[in-house]
Amino acid sequence: MPKLPVVKASKLLRALKKLGFYEHHQVGSHIQLKHPDGRRTTLPYHPTQEIRRKTLKAIIDDLDMSIEEFTKAL
Repeated sequence: MPKLPVVKASKLLRALKKLGFYEHHQVGSHIQLKHPDGRRTTLPYHPTQEIRRKTLKAIIDDLDMSIEEFTKAL
């Protein structure tokens, strides 16, 4: 199993938008993103901070992607 990349929230948001997700709504510092095919995920958005590994793994699981596919999308 490959290692998870270290990603800042701003870079992760750009990557998710590139994958077709859009901002559905935001409550505080949490952005909820949706995809036209029905997938959705929540991103804790603090632009300069790195996303924790467990949180990043949960987001990747929400996307129904492997770590390799996600790393290529970055």
